[in-house]
Amino acid sequence: MSASEYILETRGLTREFKGFVAVNGVSLKVRRGNIHALIGPNGAGKTTCFNLLTHFLDPTRGSIFFNGREITGSKPSSIARMGLVRSFQISAVFPHLTVLENVRIALQRKRGTSFDFWRSERVLDGLNGRARELIDAVGLSDFESTMAVELPYGRKRALEIATTLALDPEMMLLDEPTAGMTHADVERISALIKRVAANRTVLMVEHNLSVVSNLSDRITVLQRGEILAEGDYDTVSRNPGVVEAYLGKGH
Repeated sequence: MSASEYILETRGLTREFKGFVAVNGVSLKVRRGNIHALIGPNGAGKTTCFNLLTHFLDPTRGSIFFNGREITGSKPSSIARMGLVRSFQISAVFPHLTVLENVRIALQRKRGTSFDFWRSERVLDGLNGRARELIDAVGLSDFESTMAVELPYGRKRALEIATTLALDPEMMLLDEPTAGMTHADVERISALIKRVAANRTVLMVEHNLSVVSNLSDRITVLQRGEILAEGDYDTVSRNPGVVEAYLGKGH
């Protein structure tokens, strides 16, 4: 495939913590327009890898490329402005603002100014139309005036996806988007991820293998910070090394 068909690439990505190697020589390629899952047992280095991609952690060694441009050493805010935006395991919303206000703040950031708090409320109300479109897209129209702290957990994750979409990302990094959810919430968020991936690339860390099998075009399996296997779900689920990593040698 040509380089333009890969939106994100890492080469030898490594992160050490005082002699402990959390991510070790990971060379990853994510195809444009795909849903790509990063899976592995606890401690495999998945979230550390996410933190390296968005530079919440600096790599010890290795390079990161987004849209053919090296972004190694860039600030997290600069990476987000390039169109590579992430969510977190812990829902990152403003708890004492309404759903509408949370999404509107994300839209304010896209305006490229830091001084909207000096502006009249009428100026900010001009963002309400787009905010409501995003709220509707994630199924939260009935919760528009609800404080984020009062939302059920699954709805709060949907709000976080709405605020991520407000930044108009070309690629979304979702860190365990269905963790801790009820079965109904898992189905709702899975359907939402599939919808928002229609015109963008998604890389997700996910423990729920049912979600992974239903959504992913390609899967990378990490173990002890290294790539153990790659391929579609059928391929990696039959890999003896993957079975052993998840279930132990007895299986």
